[in-house]
Amino acid sequence: MLKLLLVVILFAAIIYVTVRVIQRRGISSPLDRRTFGRPSGRPATRRGPLGPDDDDDFLRDLERKRRRKPETPES
Repeated sequence: MLKLLLVVILFAAIIYVTVRVIQRRGISSPLDRRTFGRPSGRPATRRGPLGPDDDDDFLRDLERKRRRKPETPES
């Protein structure tokens, strides 16, 4: 049982080191979703906001609505 555990730990360490070396060298796999279909190998740049909290127009409109809405005391 101990031998199996040592083999699994050794295998995990080898895989970890291999992945780290590949990441540091910048070698991307063909299954990497960020670069899939892009011949340059560069990650795809995101266009537009990531979410509503990153959208300046949305936040500005939200602030306007909050200021216009009269505060009602809760019963």
